[in-house]
Amino acid sequence: MTKIEMDSYSESGSPAAEGIDHKGEPLSDDIENASHTPQVGQGLQRNLQARHLTMISLGGTIGTGLFLASGVSIQVAGPGYSMIAYCLIGTMVFCFMSSLGEMATYLPITGSINAYGTRFFDPALGFMLGWVYWFSWSVTLATELVAAGLIISYWIPVESCPGWVWALIFIVILTSLNMTTVKAYGETEYWLSLIKVLAVLVFIIVGFLYIGGAVGTRIEGAPKPGTGIFNMGPFHGGFVGLFSIFLNAGFSFQGAELVGIAAGETKNPRKNVPRAIRQVFWRILMFYVLTILIIGMTIPYNDEALSNEDGDIKSSPFTRVFVNAGISIGGDIMNAVILVAVLSAGNSGLYASSRALHTLSKEGNAPKFLGYVNRWGVPIYCVLATSLIGCLAFIVSLPQIGQGEAYNWLLSLASTTGFIAWLGIAFSHIRFRMAYKAQGRALSDLPFISNLYPFGPIYTIVVCVVILIGQGYTAFSPFDIKAFLSAYVTLPFVFILYFGNKFWAKTKILKLVDVDLDTGRSFLDTVAPVMDSESEKNMKKPSVVKRVMANVF
Repeated sequence: MTKIEMDSYSESGSPAAEGIDHKGEPLSDDIENASHTPQVGQGLQRNLQARHLTMISLGGTIGTGLFLASGVSIQVAGPGYSMIAYCLIGTMVFCFMSSLGEMATYLPITGSINAYGTRFFDPALGFMLGWVYWFSWSVTLATELVAAGLIISYWIPVESCPGWVWALIFIVILTSLNMTTVKAYGETEYWLSLIKVLAVLVFIIVGFLYIGGAVGTRIEGAPKPGTGIFNMGPFHGGFVGLFSIFLNAGFSFQGAELVGIAAGETKNPRKNVPRAIRQVFWRILMFYVLTILIIGMTIPYNDEALSNEDGDIKSSPFTRVFVNAGISIGGDIMNAVILVAVLSAGNSGLYASSRALHTLSKEGNAPKFLGYVNRWGVPIYCVLATSLIGCLAFIVSLPQIGQGEAYNWLLSLASTTGFIAWLGIAFSHIRFRMAYKAQGRALSDLPFISNLYPFGPIYTIVVCVVILIGQGYTAFSPFDIKAFLSAYVTLPFVFILYFGNKFWAKTKILKLVDVDLDTGRSFLDTVAPVMDSESEKNMKKPSVVKRVMANVF
């Protein structure tokens, strides 16, 4: 790397300033004359810091799936099966995150979900995964906008202001945020996520105090919070109920993979990505398992308000626990926090989908103009295209659909496509390891090693396939066309995208020895070297308390 390239990278923080794009291809034949300042269209920039990545990895997952859909899960399947479903999905998420961490630290590129499929298996796979992932997060954006309207209705009735008005306001706000620098996105997401994390922690504390009898009032004749409520019907939904809530559980975890997506715009990804990956287990335990446990021990499964059929935000289990605990203002505070969670998840959705679309364009799988970035390194046309899909939220203005029905349909679409993306991550990791071994490379040279391989990706693939095939079987007895389409409408398009591109572009499955494991990594060894073992030995280890807090936050 020449001196001018080194200076350009240090000033802009962008691999594009080094003279390469996300694939490692030269951006210009005249690199020596490149400006030290990133120019319009030059490339994405590495401006996300460690604290941004930490909160992005958490903030993308805490949204309406946890705050709203968790109550529906308990109402449908009971607290026992809900715990099983969330633990199953949680362990799977931990497995594929370990797989993604290994690939993202070795090859940190933006839009990694589809880029890895292209690089390690078949360009047709990358084409399919890219479009599916883009659609998944675009629909998630619409889902969050619909939820925003539901939340606002807690204060302002729908009769006074229809939901599409709030969807329009919020999509303008989110689009504006994502049109500025990636650092602005990271900073916004950091503070929004911090609010959500603190709210969940307060909820857990209040929940245990309520269960223990320290707060709240007991209603004579009502079941006692704790095992009394939990045992009322822990598995009342049966096996059918368990399968019915897998999409809700999956939607709650969607966004965990944002660490890999953001790796291409993160400073020193070799150090920051593994740190974010290692924290996933503790977050799953604290923010999901404990939350479901508290809800299951404080709100009876047969509480009709949990079903949220009428779109009444007061049925959020988080809100109800605060109210039951005697915190009268808790409803307003919790709904404000849920609104923050919606904006945060929508912000992450717009970011993730726009980067996936940008990668598709750079690979030649989307219109070329979508690869354009402004002088701040933002793919503005990708952001605008994603916002247009987010306008699906405006269908809530149709009286024959309604906000609650629209939310359920969008949630189902987002969850199904999310499972397909996770399936792609696990499969890409298996191909990566096979190619790495076939080319005679030492495993010890990897910046981050997934200790769960090969169990982790295999487990992820099995769980995803079983859920994708079986989650809609309840539509067959008796046959319900609406439920059937909601469960399976996206699956045919997956095959159409893959085999259609394979036929049209005449792509071939790559031989393991031909898999490119080097292009695009040149800046890592020079700019972000891994700390050597001698330096690590000389570092003072943090205290136990600091290490525990670092793993959680």
